[in-house]
Amino acid sequence: MPTTRRCALGALLLAPFSHASAQTPPYPSKPIRLVVPFPPGGGGDTMARLVTTSIGRELGEPFVVDNIAGAGGNIGAANAARATPDGYTLLYGTNGTHGINQTLYRKIGFDPRKDFEPIGRLTRIAAILVVRPGLEVSNVQDLLRLARAHPGKLSFGSAGNGTTSHLAGEMLKAQANIDVLHVPYRGGALAMTDLLGGRIDFMIDVAPNVAPQLSGGRVRALAVSTAQRSAAFPDLPTMAQSGVAGFEISAWDALFVPAGTPRPIVETLNAALRRALAHPELRKALLDRAAEPWDSSAEELGQFVASELVRWGDAVKRSGAVIEGGL
Repeated sequence: MPTTRRCALGALLLAPFSHASAQTPPYPSKPIRLVVPFPPGGGGDTMARLVTTSIGRELGEPFVVDNIAGAGGNIGAANAARATPDGYTLLYGTNGTHGINQTLYRKIGFDPRKDFEPIGRLTRIAAILVVRPGLEVSNVQDLLRLARAHPGKLSFGSAGNGTTSHLAGEMLKAQANIDVLHVPYRGGALAMTDLLGGRIDFMIDVAPNVAPQLSGGRVRALAVSTAQRSAAFPDLPTMAQSGVAGFEISAWDALFVPAGTPRPIVETLNAALRRALAHPELRKALLDRAAEPWDSSAEELGQFVASELVRWGDAVKRSGAVIEGGL
């Protein structure tokens, strides 16, 4: 076959593939679905919408929030894990979905590490140790001395068995070697009401729930739960600075995509997230909600999730909390 005919034939064979490649739209080229595994209007939903609105501006395509609540976030997370891994479905994950639930629930319907690719963290949210009005303690060591002097007499409240506030209290019991009574409630608001009323002695709850009571002087804060002082509460010492060595917990949130999502898409999303978190307006909006912006690479988030599964898993086991229901 003459050379010119072979070249012409080759060009004809390659033409469809070249045309298809040329027609592949850049990512993203349509709105992105964000699964928020919590009800509309709650703290997680508000945070997710706030951050992804800014990310959408960076990407040139909006995020469309799909609230799929239930089972502590497990139902929505399982739904996102089964989505097509094309970058058009993301999950808003937390220390619940990717830290606590794997041990707390008998069956959660997904594997936090195997079923997801990490994108990046959004925020770190400190918890704050607060005590009821009239409790005669001025710092953490005072509280611990009081607890040791009266074993089993002091009580701490939580938003319910297996919640961040419950497990934080269990960690304090274990690390400070104190005997205090856990009183679970149906939500943090009810626990705070009883703390204000003097029916429980203390609680360790996330800063957005505690901050309104602090600003009004209705409860007293003794320490924050994070390894470093919180930018939102710089005057409060950490638990470690207060003499409870090694005590470190925080609530957190992050973005994930289904496993198998192409690496270039992961990198595009991570870059847009990090640019969004650098915006002064977004940073201020987060800090106003007692949430610290937390820049990370996808790899750093993956390593962090691995450590959180161990940290929270150990706390759940110590607490004895188990939820039998599963997906």
